[in-house]
Amino acid sequence: MTQTWQITTVDDAAAARIAAARLAAAHGVSTLERTRLVTALSAQLRQCLVKGGTWLLTLRTTVPAAGQGPGRLTVAVRAREGNGSGTQASWEASVDVPEPGNGVGAAQVAGDRTAFADALLSADEDTSRVLARLTEQEELVAFHRDELHQTNQGVLALHAELEAAGRVQRELYTAERHARTEAENARRRLTFLADASAALTASLNHEEILRRLPQLLVPSYAQSVDVWLFADDEKAGKHGPHPAAAVVAARTGRPQFAADHPGGLPGVDDHPPSALHPTQPLLCVPLPTRHAPLGVLTLTSPQERWNADDAIMLVELGRRASVAIDHAQRFEHNRDIAETLQRALLTDLPTTPDLSLAARYLPATHGLNIGGDWYDAFRQPDGSLVAIVGDVTGHGLHAAVMMSQLRTALRAYAVDGGTPGQLLTRLHVFLHHLQPDLYATAVIARFRPDESTVTWAAAGHPPPVLRTPGGRVRVLDDKPGAMLGIPLHQDIRDHTAELPPGSTLALYTDGLVERRAQGIDPGIQRLADALSAQRARDLGRDLERAADRILDPMLSDSQRDDDVCLLLCHISGSATRRTPGRAPA
Repeated sequence: MTQTWQITTVDDAAAARIAAARLAAAHGVSTLERTRLVTALSAQLRQCLVKGGTWLLTLRTTVPAAGQGPGRLTVAVRAREGNGSGTQASWEASVDVPEPGNGVGAAQVAGDRTAFADALLSADEDTSRVLARLTEQEELVAFHRDELHQTNQGVLALHAELEAAGRVQRELYTAERHARTEAENARRRLTFLADASAALTASLNHEEILRRLPQLLVPSYAQSVDVWLFADDEKAGKHGPHPAAAVVAARTGRPQFAADHPGGLPGVDDHPPSALHPTQPLLCVPLPTRHAPLGVLTLTSPQERWNADDAIMLVELGRRASVAIDHAQRFEHNRDIAETLQRALLTDLPTTPDLSLAARYLPATHGLNIGGDWYDAFRQPDGSLVAIVGDVTGHGLHAAVMMSQLRTALRAYAVDGGTPGQLLTRLHVFLHHLQPDLYATAVIARFRPDESTVTWAAAGHPPPVLRTPGGRVRVLDDKPGAMLGIPLHQDIRDHTAELPPGSTLALYTDGLVERRAQGIDPGIQRLADALSAQRARDLGRDLERAADRILDPMLSDSQRDDDVCLLLCHISGSATRRTPGRAPA
């Protein structure tokens, strides 16, 4: 609903004000909002009368609908067109109306002066109510002001108590922060000690351990690190100068601190400054073992001097380092013995005018460098030359001992003659009765004089690879026998292959061709490619160097976690050999 009023005189303005107040009251506008609206309208009407001219007042009411929120009462004042007052200014205000209204509007304002005055005075009742409410609020504020004044006295006393409590809390926080810092430093030292121990014990090479010690300690715990090992000095014949504190630590077995001031470190003896390092404090930590001192670890002081906890940690690190070095030296000693034994078990290859042999044995890089792979070559009584490559399951000393027994047994069986298949069959029975829980694989090739064929047999072993004089490579993948030693009766068959002069036969173990991520077939193909890439002239002139050229690319991507064995058999290109019948030898 919209109503428009023309305002020219004071009476028009008063009637409009009364109409707006009644309309707002009829629609349930609160007293405070109604007073604000009427007061703002009065001020606007006063400006209109001062400016003069004719003005239009519009009352627009939007009745609230169910479920859509409150309606709106909008009061707008604007200048009438053609008004001579000058500026055509406009003003508008609105309030929410929560109720539909009861039909009271501007048209109900009385026309006579007495009723008009009564209506005008009645319109100011809202202002009186607001003023009365304001008086109540002022009295309430005065009451609360008195309460606040009384409360402030208690707040001052409480503030003093809080200040004292805060001071205690700050002291507790400082102590907690200090304790937390100490705990963090202790955690850092324990973590460093654990990581350093893991790094030192991860290697079984004592020289590698000696290289890692400075990397671990510099610069956090030392500016420089020197490791004095008594055994290394004796082997090398070195008798260089060492700090006096290090000599005392070696003689007494107690850590020594050398400086121009006391160290105050627990369990560490103070010593005068070293003549070799007069301006630097030194910490000399002995490297003890169960039997005798191993050496002395000498550290120069870092930028921040060692404290008690650092000294305890460094002494413990020295103990763990000595254990790691001692274990590594023992392992190296046993490894050298094992490798010497392994080399002694490998035979010297025979030489013949028309058959060249070249062998390579590489132990696994982990463990004692001794395993069950072997190669052998020898002559039989009939003049045939037998070449063998075998692999006993497992690794270490036990596998090497079994390999030696199999090698000896095979040589003994070969004295009575027999084909490669017959030799492997007898070796299978021997291994099954000797070690029921141990297995082996092997391949045997027999070369007869003046024959251009090779007779071979395999038991669970990777197939031989044959290179013809023209460079063509063939994998001899005829069906092999099962592994030696398994609980199964078997007669291993012989196979023959043409072997014209200039041919090369490669026998090998799975450590050369097998990779965990790829299997064995791609490795056999790589070996075939490497053998095919060799020049026939190089194979005939220097088979040893050809073996190295084949091994290098084959082992470039290998972690060497298994033994590697390769035996090359090359038929001289100038030899005259006859071709036998098709029947097996």
